Amino acid sequence: MAELIRISQGLADALARWLEHLRAIDGAAGATLTAYQRDVQGFLAFMTEHQGESLGEAALARLRVTDMRAWMAHERARGVSARSLARALSAVKNFAGWMAERDGFDATAILAARAPKYRRRLPRPLSEDAAKAVISTVELQSDEPWIAARDTAVITLLYGCGLRISEALGLTADVLPMGDSLRIRGKGGKERMVPVLPAAREAVQVYVDLCPIQLAPGAPLFRGKRGGALNPRLIAKAMERTRMQLGLPASATPHALRHSFATHLLSAGGDLRAIQELLGHASLATTQAYTAVDTARLMEVYQSAHPRA
Repeated sequence: MAELIRISQGLADALARWLEHLRAIDGAAGATLTAYQRDVQGFLAFMTEHQGESLGEAALARLRVTDMRAWMAHERARGVSARSLARALSAVKNFAGWMAERDGFDATAILAARAPKYRRRLPRPLSEDAAKAVISTVELQSDEPWIAARDTAVITLLYGCGLRISEALGLTADVLPMGDSLRIRGKGGKERMVPVLPAAREAVQVYVDLCPIQLAPGAPLFRGKRGGALNPRLIAKAMERTRMQLGLPASATPHALRHSFATHLLSAGGDLRAIQELLGHASLATTQAYTAVDTARLMEVYQSAHPRA
């Protein structure tokens, strides 16, 4: 790529090996690898210009904290948000840490750089009534019964099992007939077992019975009109039409159903650790965001219902 022209071949090779390591060992998703590559390449391109010399491993090891600050100031000046910059810095640190462990590379200045502070956005779930309305309304967005059943099955799995859209669309026909649980391969290739509610099993079976395409073992469970794997954008469009029909906010996306799954379980007294396992979160801190949502909703109820509020 153009921005790597002045970077040493050794450093370019190291970047390629690091990305391959993330793919093969850590099971990083394609979108994650693309984002990491873009972030690290942008950093290396800036440092090449900033240092005024071809950037190699030796030059990278000579970086100071002031150089890191210069890069972050440059990124902020060109409109990069604090959240995106923190993500880019995380990628750069990951790359530098990998080099340090592998080659004895001195990554002190890079690893010591402090990420900009930003306010983490809370998940924006639907209410229980809204989630139920979405499931019963999404089928109205298509005149073809099997497509209506397909979209309903996918949406029901997102809310009923807390799946990511990629996980739901990654299911193959091997899961048929669907039982009481599913083995899901999530981010980083990590597997987890999730229970399947009767309503979700029934929704999937209705779709299977109506689907005009042969669902052979090993092939995608959810199909597009032409028989290929279902594009997630089609589910997003169905959700968008449903949202507009029901008058729901723009935050009512397919992923919001996963947030709704977690928030509603927590509101019903679900254990935070158990919810972490069901969602496949690597860190409990990620799952704890739902406690803030639950607290915020509790305060809303208090303010509107308590006679002394």
